[in-house]
Amino acid sequence: MHRVLHVMRKELIELRADPRLFGIVIMAPLIQLTLLSYAATTDVRDVPLLVVDADRSAESRALLSRFEASDNFVIVGVAGSTDEIDGWLDSGHAWMALAIPGDYGTRVRSGRTATVQVVADGTDANSTTVALGYARALVGRYNEDLLGGAAPSGRATPLMEAEIRVWFNPGLESRDFMIPGIVALLLLVVTTNLSAMAIVRERELGTLEQLNVTPIARWELIAGKLLPYGLIGVLDVVLVLIVAIYWFQVPMRGSLPLLFVMSLLYLLSTLGLGLFVSTISNTQQQAMMTTTFFFLMPMIYLSGFVFPIENMPSWIQPLTYLIPLRYFLVILRGLFLKGVGLETLWPDALALTAWGVGILILATLRSTKRLG
Repeated sequence: MHRVLHVMRKELIELRADPRLFGIVIMAPLIQLTLLSYAATTDVRDVPLLVVDADRSAESRALLSRFEASDNFVIVGVAGSTDEIDGWLDSGHAWMALAIPGDYGTRVRSGRTATVQVVADGTDANSTTVALGYARALVGRYNEDLLGGAAPSGRATPLMEAEIRVWFNPGLESRDFMIPGIVALLLLVVTTNLSAMAIVRERELGTLEQLNVTPIARWELIAGKLLPYGLIGVLDVVLVLIVAIYWFQVPMRGSLPLLFVMSLLYLLSTLGLGLFVSTISNTQQQAMMTTTFFFLMPMIYLSGFVFPIENMPSWIQPLTYLIPLRYFLVILRGLFLKGVGLETLWPDALALTAWGVGILILATLRSTKRLG
């Protein structure tokens, strides 16, 4: 026990001697606990709802008022026809659409059954299942009110029914939603960690100084270090796609060439992030802990990989725009499940490109000052 205490004392002295490592060990868990406790929620609130009201009667307005008064739905738009539903769901601006037929009010007033259509984006199977449950419950309560107020007593046939349709993921298979996200997560973990470790390892062994005195230019050294891990990332994409499509039967409805181009843009972000971590770390242990606590864990929880961004508090949601994984997840799920192209995904592709180029330039400048 005496020897154990001496070892513990030595470790505490080393920890105190390295302020950055001390900050990682103490501050990172506190920051994560604060952020992730708010973000890690499976509740579904404020579901973006598109309304197509072909009736525009007092009865249809009464139904819409129920959705407006609910804490679970937010009406984000009113469309003139059901043809506009595709664009709203493709872009992600709406999760669900409520279509009220033109004879809705007439049928309700005459005591006949009226059918409204609910169209849902099934990309996120778990959230969609919960949201559809909210819609069914709301329609059910409203139907009970109609039967209690205007219908003849003893009536068994409901005055209103909800016809549910789920697009993009009709079977609400959660793996179809999660597996595309795993592709992005694997790229992030593998390429960021490997690129950060490789450069720091050179510094630890003392060989980085030897490389500095050779005729190799700075950009050549950085490219030579990062490109092998970029190739590893591309290989990972190919392998994961093969398993996802042919083993798990995840539908690939979009363009494969576009997916690979977007993956290369994403690699700019992950490799640049690894290079940046190497410039703020002296040891491989520091690099690993910095990558894990300050980048990987927050990105996983705040990117929409597990928990929908729309369900997070409003003050956390702006932070998600700083995370490249958020944009790549939208791109992957759009290509896999929705089959959309660059005409829909260009905002996320542009943001991903800007993030990747920006972090790579910042990391290169820091690397020049640190290693030059």
